Amino acid sequence: MAEDKKIVIIPTYKEKENIEAIIRVVMSLDGGFNVLIIEDNSPDGTADIVRSLMPEYAGRLFMIERPGKLGLGTAYITGFKWSLENGYDYIFEMDADFSHPPQDLINLYNACATDGYDMSIGSRYISGVNVVNWPLGRVLMSYFGSMYVRLVTGMKIKDTTAGFKCYSRKVLEAIDFDDIRMKGYGFQIEMKFTAWKKKFKIKEVPIIFTDRKQGSSKMSSGIFGEAVWGVLKMKVRSWFKKY
Repeated sequence: MAEDKKIVIIPTYKEKENIEAIIRVVMSLDGGFNVLIIEDNSPDGTADIVRSLMPEYAGRLFMIERPGKLGLGTAYITGFKWSLENGYDYIFEMDADFSHPPQDLINLYNACATDGYDMSIGSRYISGVNVVNWPLGRVLMSYFGSMYVRLVTGMKIKDTTAGFKCYSRKVLEAIDFDDIRMKGYGFQIEMKFTAWKKKFKIKEVPIIFTDRKQGSSKMSSGIFGEAVWGVLKMKVRSWFKKY
């Protein structure tokens, strides 16, 4: 039986401190993970670093360059469409800044390919609160934000805003990307909610999330606000939709 085709999608904007290291670590893992960078015209030369590595990882490292910052959600959707068109069986989301432990890609893959789940989530909250180097205020905002999402949506997922995930191909094929409304971190909630409403089997895999050591965070109050109000709108829309 042929080995599953696996691709890790990493959106980037001003990640020159992290991008080479994260690519090299992912490429060194067992299992033959490929990498797709969605690059939003970083002014710091992130794309140049990726481009310089492409000959070394020919056929395994790819990059889509966009004209500017167009939102996290649209970055991933661009990556999803490319990955489906290119025949990948398992598609992963991961940040460039090492907050998501790259070695846990293997655990996310095994949850789907071996344990039979359709989607797996690298979860900060499935076994307590496993977050390192975040200020208390941000931990509380994230933890209670996930509680709020569970309350509004009815999902049982503990880490509803997690951005470290593995999708089996059939999950992404079943989702109408044009119907995904949220573009910031709320996108992560909406994708989980849509997969859950479509009755896909979802597993949370415990990870230890470590805040970035290099580069700057992209989190903002506007992103948080989109998630708060977007969740309510998403829930109301779900009453009138067929999944």
